[in-house]
Amino acid sequence: MKYNPLKKLGTLGQSIWLDYIRRDLIVSGELRRLIKEDGLRGMTSNPSIFDKAIAGSHDYDEDIRAMALAGKSVKAIYETISQQDVQDAADEFRPLYDKTKGIDGYVSLEVNPHLAHDTRGTMEEARRLWAALNRPNVFIKVPATPEGLPVIQQLISEGINVNVTLLFGIPRYRQVVEAYLAGIEARANQVKPAKIVASVASFFVSRIDVLVDPLLEKLITQGGKDADLAKMLHGQVAIASAKVAYQIYKEIFDSDRFRKLADKGAQTQRLLWASTGTKNPEYSDVKYIESLIGRDTVDTAPVETLDAYRDHGEPKDRIEQDVVKARWMLDQLPELGISIDKITQQLEDEGVEKFSKSFDNLMDTLGKSV
Repeated sequence: MKYNPLKKLGTLGQSIWLDYIRRDLIVSGELRRLIKEDGLRGMTSNPSIFDKAIAGSHDYDEDIRAMALAGKSVKAIYETISQQDVQDAADEFRPLYDKTKGIDGYVSLEVNPHLAHDTRGTMEEARRLWAALNRPNVFIKVPATPEGLPVIQQLISEGINVNVTLLFGIPRYRQVVEAYLAGIEARANQVKPAKIVASVASFFVSRIDVLVDPLLEKLITQGGKDADLAKMLHGQVAIASAKVAYQIYKEIFDSDRFRKLADKGAQTQRLLWASTGTKNPEYSDVKYIESLIGRDTVDTAPVETLDAYRDHGEPKDRIEQDVVKARWMLDQLPELGISIDKITQQLEDEGVEKFSKSFDNLMDTLGKSV
């Protein structure tokens, strides 16, 4: 078999996951092939992905029709379909999960995004989904909103695996890690095993540039003293943010506080690079994968980005290159009148809204199919 850049990522300590799920991918054996030939080590899903899967195929027609005739609601039909796909995919990844002793081999299912600002509602739905899936190698996706933080801590303390989603900003990332550590500590204080609990923090990357780049382009067009600096930062802020986040990850999980938990079997909460598909056609289609390769990280990529990287990726450990420059870049943003904290808060708000709209579109799609 010819050289495969995707497989090389594993030797550099990064796990490549697929940001996509569809029934035919599982039943056709294609997922099994990706695991074997590409070294695929996990899978993520969201309502938008399920909407595309259901609307873009006939895989689910028979099941939808049968459930509709049985009087099931649209929401119940969605939950049955999504849970079945996640369970089947998790079963395909189970050998990898066992082989890696719980490091990889996970499939994620998201709580209803309409609950993003409802702590109690998110908690109840996360517990219900975890029980329904009944697999050790699944993640429940919980948003990194202020209301989601206590949910993360509580779920971890209960031994429920959490994929923290909609994470954009560095200050919020610190809060997410604190919630994870507090959850593990609570579990340890109850003399419950820590090694069975896993979590990833999904740091959304490319969307940062989607918002920041137009602000920089405006400054470049205007010319003047800020134009040169704006040119230097153009297309670089998202990667700089991720590199700084990785340094925080290393600092926290190399601390005495975590070592005590590691001695009890606790895993680190790995950073997962999400939104790694390139949105700007002027950039390389592997820009965000290529720049953020590093040990103890995960990259979840859509099919198109996975295919592109297989074709022309050049794997190399780059996450710790130019870290000083990355910090400097973030420090320059206020000089240009750009608040990265406001940007990331806007992204969080818009992310919740977009995910909620995707969920509603999915309900509409199913409603039309019934």
